[in-house]
Amino acid sequence: MLIRTSPRWALPESEATPESLYLDRRALLAGMGVAGAALAAPAMASTDVKQLAALKSRRTHSAGEDPTPLLAVASYNNFYEFGLGKDDPAANAHTLKPSPWGVRIGGLVKKPFVLDVDRYISQAALEERVYRMRCVEGWSMVIPWLGVPLSTLVAFVEPLSSAKYVRFTTLADRKQMPKIGFPTLDWPYREGLRMDEAMHPLTLLTVGLYGRRLPNQNGAPIRLVVPWKYGFKSIKSLVAIDFVEQQPLTSWNQSAPREYGFYSNVNPAVDHPRWSQATERRIGEFGKRDTLPFNGYAAEVAGLYRGMDLKRNF
Repeated sequence: MLIRTSPRWALPESEATPESLYLDRRALLAGMGVAGAALAAPAMASTDVKQLAALKSRRTHSAGEDPTPLLAVASYNNFYEFGLGKDDPAANAHTLKPSPWGVRIGGLVKKPFVLDVDRYISQAALEERVYRMRCVEGWSMVIPWLGVPLSTLVAFVEPLSSAKYVRFTTLADRKQMPKIGFPTLDWPYREGLRMDEAMHPLTLLTVGLYGRRLPNQNGAPIRLVVPWKYGFKSIKSLVAIDFVEQQPLTSWNQSAPREYGFYSNVNPAVDHPRWSQATERRIGEFGKRDTLPFNGYAAEVAGLYRGMDLKRNF
């Protein structure tokens, strides 16, 4: 007899919080309970989160913690294509046009194709997964994402045996992303995963949050979420996914290899050269908390790196 066992991060449907509790704006504002520039929403966000189309989904995974208020998630971001400040993406990303949108999927695969994102969103069986997200600068959030496991896409395109890595590329359009004229990074933004990381069930191809489509500043219309890695690995506004044989060059590793390794797993024992990674500040909280190895997902993902020197392969 086949016995199904759920991973510890699987959430019974009976425990799902009603969507209305997530999406009531006044309740979220009241629940923030914190004043200050770090959490202040801009006067006019680039995407009004209450106007985003609702997405049908089923809650399948939980971080076991209260989600960060929606307005903080939509107004405190890293997205350098729209500015270096944490509030710049919400103020400036209105120029991004997330529809229509295609993602070219190719490289070492049997079935390359272009993903029509609008059609994909309307047809996909979306899951809601509440994940902890940790930024390399020391702040963190808990976010209810909507998407599908990246592994479903990988299986569909049938990678060749020679494909060892997956390379991801962000849009680079100066008309839509005015700050890429600045030499902050070598644009377009690029990231990569090892094939087993891409196939891990926690890795999510994401099209929404809090029951709605992604706001522009959060990576509309489609992005990656890899919750055991630092946030810059969860690349936004994807336009290409390529299966390759060699470890791909990634933007931050190219720009500052001493500071940003290819793997970028959350590791409190490996400091950034300019600050400690041992603690973090959860947005909405005044104090700091200890950083968890692999961002709290060690039981699920540590086996991917068995035998590796995690200080050398940081």
